[in-house]
Amino acid sequence: MLQKFAEQKDLLFQHLGESQKMVLSTSLNDKVTSRTMSIIIVDDKFYFQTDIMFRKYSQIQNNPNVSLCIGNIQVEGHCKEIGHPNVNPVFCQLYEKNFPGSYKRYTLLKNERVFEVKPLYIQKWIYESDIPFVEKYDFCKMTYSKDQYVGE
Repeated sequence: MLQKFAEQKDLLFQHLGESQKMVLSTSLNDKVTSRTMSIIIVDDKFYFQTDIMFRKYSQIQNNPNVSLCIGNIQVEGHCKEIGHPNVNPVFCQLYEKNFPGSYKRYTLLKNERVFEVKPLYIQKWIYESDIPFVEKYDFCKMTYSKDQYVGE
């Protein structure tokens, strides 16, 4: 089971590549907000930067449970601040390469912080010969499943 999880997880992250524009959802006190973010993907984790004055910063500080979404892929994860971009050279290198305009505009500002999202659960809808399937990646149990969706 662990080998299947590892193989399928690796295929998923290969598909995602090193960067994506993804929707980040955060919440605090029953208020949920979402916005599109420039995401860097390294070692099966998702990274983004934001200003400490923004609403999402406060939400994450008080509730580290976040979700990311792109197309048919949904990610539930735990988010933590890892410091200013200038103390994260791998992030800076990939951010500048993949999002040069945002890098130039924001990365060196003093209020910017980098966050890491460790995935806990990922769900992906796929179609094979027009038949819908749901792939589930449970990072806590390290399990993978693919089930046909039949509805009721």
